[in-house]
Amino acid sequence: MNRKVTLFLIWVLFVSYTVWLAPLDRPDTLPLVQKLLTLQWGNLNPIIPVLFILMGVWPMIYACLMFFDGKMQKFMAWPYFIGSNGTGVICLLPYLFLRDRNQEFTGQKDYLLRILDKRSTGIALLLSTIALFAYGLIAGDWADYFQQFQTTPFVQLISIDFCLMCLVFPLTSLFDDDMARRGIKDSQMFWVLALVPLFGPLVYLCLRPPIPAITLETVEKLQMLSLTSAEL
Repeated sequence: MNRKVTLFLIWVLFVSYTVWLAPLDRPDTLPLVQKLLTLQWGNLNPIIPVLFILMGVWPMIYACLMFFDGKMQKFMAWPYFIGSNGTGVICLLPYLFLRDRNQEFTGQKDYLLRILDKRSTGIALLLSTIALFAYGLIAGDWADYFQQFQTTPFVQLISIDFCLMCLVFPLTSLFDDDMARRGIKDSQMFWVLALVPLFGPLVYLCLRPPIPAITLETVEKLQMLSLTSAEL
């Protein structure tokens, strides 16, 4: 319950700050967003498009966990995932504080789940992130970025949004639920990976074993065996 309350408070504070900052009312926001979406990055500080792309990497990290969770919840995960690609934690957090704890996966993995479950997906995300970070560090103008952070609301919001994505990951129960589904009981591994911003979750996606698919028939058989054992 404390996790849900914390996530809810983070969501309320960030939504309130976004409304107060009102980036869409600023004349420089729309031209900047258009340049980012149309890949017109020639006259932009490389740090800005790198940060913009990384805000697409984070939803993919969460998708690799929450799509295995969504079928067991009262609501589907995909609307929150799609929304998070455009609004970050504003759309992601409601799923995280409304979901119920779930450490089981029942059913067969469809095509999407098989892709999200592959270690190669995590490796691709990790390598892409390393390349983006290297590009931003080498080509980026950090003095100009800090100046834009102070003067451009959109840059400030996506920067804070990125930091909140990192902060929220160890707070949500998605991570430890996913570890439990896969039979990982090493709590030390949880804290080591959860507390390393961005790269810790990516390394986890590269290392985690595939989740076993369990059919409903298997679950019913296990329940019958459990009842039989209890009667004996």
